[in-house]
Amino acid sequence: MDCVFCAVVAGTEAAHRVLDEEAAVAFLDRRPLFPGHVLVVPRAHHRTLTDLPVAQVGPFFLQVQRVAAAVEHGLGAAGSFVAANNRISQSVPHLHVHVVPRNPEDGLRGFFWPRARYPDESGAAEVAERLRAALAATG
Repeated sequence: MDCVFCAVVAGTEAAHRVLDEEAAVAFLDRRPLFPGHVLVVPRAHHRTLTDLPVAQVGPFFLQVQRVAAAVEHGLGAAGSFVAANNRISQSVPHLHVHVVPRNPEDGLRGFFWPRARYPDESGAAEVAERLRAALAATG
């Protein structure tokens, strides 16, 4: 497999590691939004969050939580932005969670894309119903 994040985990690709645990490895993003922008990846190759085995979700996100706290406390950030893409906008097809330090007036506005309201309450209700049905179908 030709995955740069698997190579970072294996130690064959250079990276500034900040965490190396059984469930996850975390390292600085090479093209950070701000200094301290960290990527947290599961040690095993899983392309998306939905591919991560259920038993690994908790241990993995415990490490994401630890990194978010370290980013805030270690860098004196007022908060952090924690996000993962699934397929769309996923530059490397290996699950990775971005932990970005945030401060007031840092230049980022909420999410990094335009947001809009539902056209009306019935539109929101229809989307909510579709999601409830999908959740019910998956158990």
